Amino acid sequence: MKNYKRLPIYLFAALAFGFASCESEDPVPENEGEVITDVTLNFQELGGGGNPVGSAFSAKASDPEGIEVGATPTIETVTLTKGKTYRMTITVTNSIEGEDITAEILAEGDEHQFFFLGSAFTNILTIAYDDPSGELIGLQNELTVSASPASNNGQLQVVLRHDLDKSYPGATNPNFEDFVKAGGETDLDITFPVVINN
Repeated sequence: MKNYKRLPIYLFAALAFGFASCESEDPVPENEGEVITDVTLNFQELGGGGNPVGSAFSAKASDPEGIEVGATPTIETVTLTKGKTYRMTITVTNSIEGEDITAEILAEGDEHQFFFLGSAFTNILTIAYDDPSGELIGLQNELTVSASPASNNGQLQVVLRHDLDKSYPGATNPNFEDFVKAGGETDLDITFPVVINN
């Protein structure tokens, strides 16, 4: 009689062990998001007729473990000169896997688009998409510094979205603050400090 009373306890223990065993065999969900370790803004001053002038320079944001939305990577300052126009191109890489994500963004240009926000676009900078393909992606842009900027410093926020509706009203504007309304997801959201020299 006593053995029968103990049976439910043994049965419960066996079932619990069985559930634990099944649970441990379940595969761990994989994160399919692209890992980005380096984002480089490349600048080339443009003279009359859009011809390159002087030497190119860059500002880089990097995190060897991967830049994630909301992360705090090492970020270099963008230093520009007032009254100048620059061609700004963006390079995105995954140094962990040795991947050039820039090429992937370009190949899937119908699904990706950069937006440029922040205080630097308040009476300091203006920007226009200038992708060679004519598609609005934002890997190449024309950036102009005001001849009389309201401030000598600001913030340049770079946002990369994918799977958005590019035909959404306002989405053709590189400074579109309501980019979330166009749908999609954010692959990158990083802010560079900007300093303007005379």
